Amino acid sequence: MKIHLQRKNEAVHFEGSSELAGVKVNIDGSESIGGEGNGVRPMELVLMALGSCSVFDLSSILKKQRQTIEDIQVEVEGKRREEVPNIFTHIHITFTLKGQLDETKVQKAAELAVKKYCSVHDMLAAGGVEITYSLKIV
Repeated sequence: MKIHLQRKNEAVHFEGSSELAGVKVNIDGSESIGGEGNGVRPMELVLMALGSCSVFDLSSILKKQRQTIEDIQVEVEGKRREEVPNIFTHIHITFTLKGQLDETKVQKAAELAVKKYCSVHDMLAAGGVEITYSLKIV
């Protein structure tokens, strides 16, 4: 796996691309280092990676369980320590699901998705980040 970052201005706006997809991602830093609000920040990308990894697995498991999913939304919130580097200490994922869903199956699927199959979870947890999740079925 390989990515490429291309500088887009004289500040800290970069465009990211991957050898696996033709999509571009705009990345920018905070205002304190010259960011201009032209993209997501690197630590936001970490939260997006965790949320997307987990929800991909959750969706796949629920489909295999023959659950009817009308919609899934994911919110990921991270708390960072004060000292530099400002790494995450705790991350909470909230899955909001809509459809014809058996709550017991959804709970089991979420446990497997987050704690067994998500590579991003395992990488962050190995680094000492406490990761929790909750479910809402609407």
